[in-house]
Amino acid sequence: MTTLAIDTGVGPLLRSWREQRRISQLELALRADSSARHISFIETGRSRPSEEMILRLAEHLEIPVRERNTLLLVGGYAPRYAQTAFDDPALDALREGMDRLLQAYEPYPALIVGGTYDVVAANRGMAMLLDPVAEHLLVPPLNAMRLTLHPEGLAPRIRNLREWRADLLSQMERQIALARSAQLRELYEEVAGYPVPESTGSTGSVPAPSLPFALPLLIEHDGEVLSFVCSIATFNTPMDVTVAELAIETFLPADRATADHLRSFTS
Repeated sequence: MTTLAIDTGVGPLLRSWREQRRISQLELALRADSSARHISFIETGRSRPSEEMILRLAEHLEIPVRERNTLLLVGGYAPRYAQTAFDDPALDALREGMDRLLQAYEPYPALIVGGTYDVVAANRGMAMLLDPVAEHLLVPPLNAMRLTLHPEGLAPRIRNLREWRADLLSQMERQIALARSAQLRELYEEVAGYPVPESTGSTGSVPAPSLPFALPLLIEHDGEVLSFVCSIATFNTPMDVTVAELAIETFLPADRATADHLRSFTS
């Protein structure tokens, strides 16, 4: 993932993150056991922060670990967090555990995506929903946002596409603000530009179930309209860039008919 250049110098970068978080110099100083004067000197370049101080400020500003590496490099220090390829043997135990999780969730759909929504693993429940999808969208690396919003992907079968699309684009906007990724911005501009299909399937308009706690995904499959609620899980306190950007997305049936339909297809 490519990081967007904002300013030169660690001070302006830290100031940009602080302003984005809407935290005053005094509040950040109190959190980091420092002083507003020292924070001001760091931001203006009058004081060179230590490696420990950069990491402490980054923690209190909730800066992603990839961006913490950038701050360290700009500040004249070596990166602290490794970026291990997902297929590296060092992550064998992690991959095996995630595979077991995906399999245990069957017949319900689940997948794992990276920082730019590329799919790194999925279970049979998800594969079922992707049938049929245009072949060119299934060429690796699969991208969850393209698969969902492309007019030859899942989009024509999503009954509440406009609501679901708006939610996904808002999610991407929040992620762009957090990660400041050029690749993520390019993906957003691509999928946001996809036309919204006029037709959303052959069974007509289906009202959403009463789910005040979450927006459901209503999607047609094999003549039935299935209803899901989605949850996203990430790793707590990751120490590797790759692991920090992984997200496990699970789709829980919102009604008994959906659960029965999934069981019938994977039994």
